[in-house]
Amino acid sequence: MNAETYLRDAFSRNIGLVSEAEQEKLLKARVAVAGAGGVGGLHLLTLARLGLGNFSIADLDTFDTVNINRQFGAMSSTLGKPKAEVLAQMVQDINPYADVRVFEHGVTLDNLDAFLEGVDVYVDGIDFFEIEIRRAIFQRCREKGIYAITSAPLGFGATLQVFSPTGMTFDDYFGIDDEMDFVEKIASFASGLGPQPYHIRYLDLSKVNFANRTGPAVAPACTMAASLIATEVAKIVTGKGTVLAAPHYLQIDLLLGKFKRGFLFMGGKNPLQKLKKWLILRKVRPNPAR
Repeated sequence: MNAETYLRDAFSRNIGLVSEAEQEKLLKARVAVAGAGGVGGLHLLTLARLGLGNFSIADLDTFDTVNINRQFGAMSSTLGKPKAEVLAQMVQDINPYADVRVFEHGVTLDNLDAFLEGVDVYVDGIDFFEIEIRRAIFQRCREKGIYAITSAPLGFGATLQVFSPTGMTFDDYFGIDDEMDFVEKIASFASGLGPQPYHIRYLDLSKVNFANRTGPAVAPACTMAASLIATEVAKIVTGKGTVLAAPHYLQIDLLLGKFKRGFLFMGGKNPLQKLKKWLILRKVRPNPAR
């Protein structure tokens, strides 16, 4: 089967929800995904099945047994294998004609421009605690005119924030600046990801470990995050639907049956957000600096 026939048949069931012309745009687009684990891995597979044709994948980690519960590339057969390479192979099993660039050492300041070369949309899938490289990527996307999207699995739900190259910046939305220490930056990031902290009602905070940079996460939340990401990528690439960029946000919690499409006025400078950050800091250290 030649490429034209394969691609037509493989994504034929998308047609009717996207047009032939829109599907062609998806096949020609390139998406960069940093992180191929719990959310990043499923972002990649969902986008591949949607018919995105070109990927840049970055991850420096390998699969371990602790990844099995939520990372869709983690299986007994992939333990110890590089996440970026495993997901690249899975993407190309879905679409053998996909152009996949692998950055096996992750994203660094040195390779950031190469990682974003020719990219239409950037999708954030790096570890929650990796705040500095995340800030750098979102800033470089803005400079290059690239939409950047993040969707966090929170409890049994997910959030969505889209950053337009001409809209509110990542740092302004989350209220982060260079003067903050690591813990304060993470607290600001957490409060901005979930302006409506539904999951706090049932989250066991004793299982969140800042020192080890670990916290609980479940597969349904990662699946929802991937659905939100893939839909937003389709909107950006095809022009189908309305893209609501930050300070707009979307938040869903399936366990509690909650849905919120909100607007975070002033971003991280919003007084309620400052209060939420302060409350988070009280939980993780006894004397918050601010």
